Amino acid sequence: MTTPHLQKSLGPMHLWGLAVGLVISGEYFGWSYGWGKAGTLGFLAATVVVAILYTTFIFSFTELTTALPSAGGPFTYAHHAFGPWGGFVAGYATLVEFVFAPPAIAFAVGKYVTVVFPTLPAAWIAAGAVVAFGALNLLGVKQSARFELAVTLLAVCELCLFMGVTAPHFSTDNFLRDGWMGGAPGIFAALPFAIWFFLGIEGVAMASEEVVNPNRDLPRGYISGILTLVVLALGVMLAAGGVGDWKSLSEIDFPIPRAVQMALGDDNPWNKAFAGIGVFGLIASLNGIVIGASRQLFAVARAGLLPHALTAVNRHHAPHIAVLVTTAIGLLSIVTGTTDQVITLSAIGAVLMYLVSMAALFQLRKKDPNLVRPFRAPVYPLFPAVALLLSAVCLIAMVYYNLMLSGLFLGLMAACAVYFRQRGLQRLHDDEGMA
Repeated sequence: MTTPHLQKSLGPMHLWGLAVGLVISGEYFGWSYGWGKAGTLGFLAATVVVAILYTTFIFSFTELTTALPSAGGPFTYAHHAFGPWGGFVAGYATLVEFVFAPPAIAFAVGKYVTVVFPTLPAAWIAAGAVVAFGALNLLGVKQSARFELAVTLLAVCELCLFMGVTAPHFSTDNFLRDGWMGGAPGIFAALPFAIWFFLGIEGVAMASEEVVNPNRDLPRGYISGILTLVVLALGVMLAAGGVGDWKSLSEIDFPIPRAVQMALGDDNPWNKAFAGIGVFGLIASLNGIVIGASRQLFAVARAGLLPHALTAVNRHHAPHIAVLVTTAIGLLSIVTGTTDQVITLSAIGAVLMYLVSMAALFQLRKKDPNLVRPFRAPVYPLFPAVALLLSAVCLIAMVYYNLMLSGLFLGLMAACAVYFRQRGLQRLHDDEGMA
């Protein structure tokens, strides 16, 4: 049986665009819910902790991505380190992260569009966005990545413009008012929304099989991407929090245009302009997440965790069945979920995957010291240890403050484990026997 494969066509700028584009919607919406949990200063503290987590994680994760470039990403790393069940845990966690992130972004697309066209139904716009980017991804990764780079550049430019427009209206008193609301428990409760600032950047790993020169270009894409995102996250949060009553931004899906409205006045034409341009940031992430989610479905199905039909590849070298399933799950989530719940569920999956990936890095250093590592984690073992510790703290906090969603996460995991035990393990043994 021929092993399904993907086409190599991505370069360093595509990877920067994918790294930033996967995440940049987090600067446009979702994060402001953290203010409602912890206040501006409490959420700033949570964001600094999470920024340290992601910076140390990406510098460490890049070692795994370049040593074992595969569409399976974290599943592949954990499988090599801990065997089939380690791969299962990492693969399931990554699937939850990437499959539930698109509907959250689609929700925000709908809300941003209704700022400009208030009579349009937000839910229908969200559903249309999921379908549209599912269709785009059927045309192959090269076309998707070109589109991703273009809209990501526009989204970054708009965030820089947003910071410039609001800077003259920044007031320290506005930002500091009720800044420590919620105390230490509030900081822990706000962690999922700080994670949303950066969630998804690791999705570049799922495109590593499609990179022309992964040893050189993957580190460049990852490191330039995380540095860009840290600057944007802190800048956007400070700019929005200082222009007026930040509490009015803490429960809406479109804080950027509302902050511009607070700074410039209700009738300023920039208000709708920012809402319209802001859609570029959301669709950049929606398109990037669909790329990551479909490749993860493809890879874990190829490894036996999911039905083999998901490994089908069309004439554009796109995993079309995986793309269609990603689209269907996104539509179902739009009907059944809300933005904050979907963000939290996605964040739980992400943090569990980070924890397992860092454990895999330590294990592979011992188990396979001769593995070719084109990029080695700097300040080893400190960076991966910090990332692992902070991932564990974030996971415990999110489970404690979201028991119902954590139960849903575990229930879905148990159902997938039953399938994996009955079908996936045998497939893995068969594939290893043929190798």
